[in-house]
Amino acid sequence: MENEEQQIIETIDEQGNIIKFELFDIVEVDGQEYALLLPVEADPEEEEELVLMRLTKNDEDYLFETITDDSEFEKVAAYIESLEEE
Repeated sequence: MENEEQQIIETIDEQGNIIKFELFDIVEVDGQEYALLLPVEADPEEEEELVLMRLTKNDEDYLFETITDDSEFEKVAAYIESLEEE
């Protein structure tokens, strides 16, 4: 992403807890955008875990959706790994 300003995204988990993420990047695979997110309140002792979510636009708002289809997730993860290798 070209914008150096940190963008914080808040999502709600299955238990209703608000979780904050930093928007790391957005990639497009087969015409669908996906957000790569880093947890803001991650344990500094642990390796940072990248979270991948489907990004859709609803009027003027962006929605971050969990990817429930395993094949879709695998395809996007493989694409991201190929980018890391370049």
